[in-house]
Amino acid sequence: QAQVRECGGGSAQAGGSLILSCAASGMTFASDAAGWFRQVPGKEGEGISCSSCSGGTTAYSDSVRGRVKSSKDNTKKTLSIPMTKLKPEESGVLYCTITDSLACSGGTRISGFRYWGEGTQVSVYP
Repeated sequence: QAQVRECGGGSAQAGGSLILSCAASGMTFASDAAGWFRQVPGKEGEGISCSSCSGGTTAYSDSVRGRVKSSKDNTKKTLSIPMTKLKPEESGVLYCTITDSLACSGGTRISGFRYWGEGTQVSVYP
């Protein structure tokens, strides 16, 4: 049974950093694209990153580009994303999502991905 589990959410002050990770099980992962999707209350959800199956190519949304760097480890079946220079308006739930596709053909448009974790809360205080 395929499972995706996130960890690493929490609280940070504006300008601070957090590292989010997710672990996959019950799936190949090495042949799967994976990314992070953010849901901020009152706003439309947004894909913020998408990594190709190898992890060699990652697309980022304009909102996070330059402040995050996703890392996909196919041996450990993990996807990590250190987030820096956090902003209060980024407070919300981040979901790790994975799909059985080799590449991110839609860039960060990942809302249709197949497997989803339960999400991890990120709260950024002024």
